[in-house]
Amino acid sequence: MPGAWTPSTPEPLASVSVEPLLTRDYDADPALVHDRLRAKYGPVAPVDLLGVPVWLVLGYAEVLRVMKNEGDVWSKRLDNWRARVEGGLPPDWPVLPAFELNSVAFQDGMTLHRLRDTWTSALAPFQDRGHPQAQLLEDAIRRYADDLISLLAEGESRTGWADLSAQYARPLPLMVANRLFGFETARGDDVVMDTWRVLDAGPEAAAASQRLFAAMMELSTAKMSRPGNDLPSYMLAANPDFTVEGLSRELLMLPGVVGDMTGGLICNTILEVMTNPEVRSGLSAGTIEETVNRVALANPPMANLTFRFPTADVRLGRFVIAAGDPVMLSVAGAHSDPLFGSAIDREAIRSTRAHLAWGAGPHACLARLLATRITTIAVERLFDRLDRLRLAMPADQLPWRSSPFMRALRSLPVEYELAHAPANTEPAASADAVTLEEEPPRSALWRFLRGLRGERRGSRK
Repeated sequence: MPGAWTPSTPEPLASVSVEPLLTRDYDADPALVHDRLRAKYGPVAPVDLLGVPVWLVLGYAEVLRVMKNEGDVWSKRLDNWRARVEGGLPPDWPVLPAFELNSVAFQDGMTLHRLRDTWTSALAPFQDRGHPQAQLLEDAIRRYADDLISLLAEGESRTGWADLSAQYARPLPLMVANRLFGFETARGDDVVMDTWRVLDAGPEAAAASQRLFAAMMELSTAKMSRPGNDLPSYMLAANPDFTVEGLSRELLMLPGVVGDMTGGLICNTILEVMTNPEVRSGLSAGTIEETVNRVALANPPMANLTFRFPTADVRLGRFVIAAGDPVMLSVAGAHSDPLFGSAIDREAIRSTRAHLAWGAGPHACLARLLATRITTIAVERLFDRLDRLRLAMPADQLPWRSSPFMRALRSLPVEYELAHAPANTEPAASADAVTLEEEPPRSALWRFLRGLRGERRGSRK
């Protein structure tokens, strides 16, 4: 038992024996790894993250304490990361690009408050369901969902096979992000594809990242001279002091947060519906929203968060952590903490909202309502359009992505039968709603998805 382990001075992270976090065991079942680390170290464990030692916080109370940041001890600013300032990070460390945006996610104090106020104001028209823009967006989400389902089920047969991750859950929220950007040309389609390349961290990621930033600079410049009914324009209205570069850095967050996190949430929710007979039998709009909350609790798509750095030596769990050490909060670990889980009523109709999937404190997620709405519509349309939807492989053999931050499926293969209900593609917004700009023509994304469908069909012959 490690109970006697109570240092009173900082434990040098570089001298602590660390265990690799991203292993096959972790990819298969993070909860088992969390349990093992918790049994050995308590609520805070030293781990190796792809060659860099970090503190992983697993205890619910400890994660919540850091999130709330009472006393302003925990900073997100990268200039408080001692190893980075001192040049102690490997220059090719694959996780580093995720920290280089210098956007609202990595700010403190008044800068953080000012940027969060800007985001809150800009997102409000899309998250307030009484606003005409929110109504138009919901119509667009349904249309995108129906288009993707029609594409994956294209053909004469009423039965088929599909990968709901690649062909549905991932492209849908990226299409929504593209609409929120308000691109005036098919350039937005290229941004969707480049975002996909960056999120996959493949061989084209570096070049795609450069193209993305160039696209955001171009978009920001355009919106400064020709504002519209879109997120960049609303951000400029809320904060006219934005520079082109400053606005571009903020906008780069949208495809990752709305796209990747929401795509993971859609996949994880579809999986829960398919594997839980009680949820499947009583599926409705209300139960889908409740299922999304249960999934956020049981299988949060953002399993680990980007680092915090203590500005002074601080005790956390059994360790005294030195100022400037990287601390990664594990939302999934906090949710599997027995001290938290033992208080949850698993039989309750309404699951707890005390989970941390949307964060808490100064950096709580501002797009929670939007992500939940996208997910709810996506799941609702899928199960309306496809009948007898079932996994094409055992649930315990599904491939999960190996990621420092995300818990999402690489593939969700299913077999389906088309339902008789027709697609709901007609807009439901009233005539006096905000005028919807013409949708950009489909090109790269649609060709990719159609080609993927052809590859999938060929591989099944």
